[in-house]
Amino acid sequence: MLTKIFGPTVAQFIKDIPSRPAEYEEPDQDLFDLLAVTNRIRRRNKQSQIFICSIVNAKSGSCSQDCAFCSQSAHHRTDIKNYPLLDEDELVSKAQESQAAGATQFSFVTSGRQLNQKEMDQVCRAAGKIRKQTDLSLCASLGMIDLEQATQLRESGVSRYHHNLETAESFFHHVCTTHEYSEDIETIHQARSAGLKVCSGGIMGLGETWEQRAELARTLRDLEVDSVPINFLHPIQGTKMESRPLVPPKVALACIGLFRLVLPKADIGICGGREITFRDLQALVFAAGANGIMVGNYLTTGGRDASHDRDMTAAMGLTRHAI
Repeated sequence: MLTKIFGPTVAQFIKDIPSRPAEYEEPDQDLFDLLAVTNRIRRRNKQSQIFICSIVNAKSGSCSQDCAFCSQSAHHRTDIKNYPLLDEDELVSKAQESQAAGATQFSFVTSGRQLNQKEMDQVCRAAGKIRKQTDLSLCASLGMIDLEQATQLRESGVSRYHHNLETAESFFHHVCTTHEYSEDIETIHQARSAGLKVCSGGIMGLGETWEQRAELARTLRDLEVDSVPINFLHPIQGTKMESRPLVPPKVALACIGLFRLVLPKADIGICGGREITFRDLQALVFAAGANGIMVGNYLTTGGRDASHDRDMTAAMGLTRHAI
């Protein structure tokens, strides 16, 4: 059946996933055979439309969680800015800047396990103002939430909740020990129960195997998430993963292809680590199956000028579309 659907090269790629080393590089011809399939799947389900996401690091640092990759964890010693939740006017201003840069989606992102109610109220007030003053689709990434908080977000104008699983459950204990994987799953269920769309993905290059990458993709498929952000590790000095190598560009493209094969109809966006991972091959993320990118800066690392991404996507005949 796999051969009938995808052809012999791609079918073999899928079958061989359990035995592949994590940094295995497909021969060029095999990789481009894979991209031909994933590009066709993307075009069938998403046509030439892409979404452009932008985020604001709304509350930075001092996080109680010990995620091994994260520069904002209190368990690490990194050179980042620590600050409390930005005020409403600054959050609105950041959203307006994002729209001017070409974004279709805007997300509040805060460090820490969970916001207190005062902070949640502040985010919701800002969301209401942004919905009135911009055309942006709003997302929030605020850590763990319960049903009441998720409902409050939806009623304030937020349409999507972001909560990454980061990696496969079988590898999670190598990445984080301060909460259980099941708590992340529960947050996704709470967001869905409140009527929010769900955005959840992970980070490639943490030391996981190909089989664990496939495990994460299957978990996201089973959770029926609406959009999948794929990040690639940007090793930051002072974190537990500061010495890990970058994911090679061809491996990264195959990772995107894997997620597109498992989640043919989901929105897939390429986020953190895009510039340093793909370098001159960034345009190929769309052939690999992505239908969205994050522009501007990330949480504690910089991105490239949004004008370069506008030029790249325009040259490829891709059009912006809110999801």
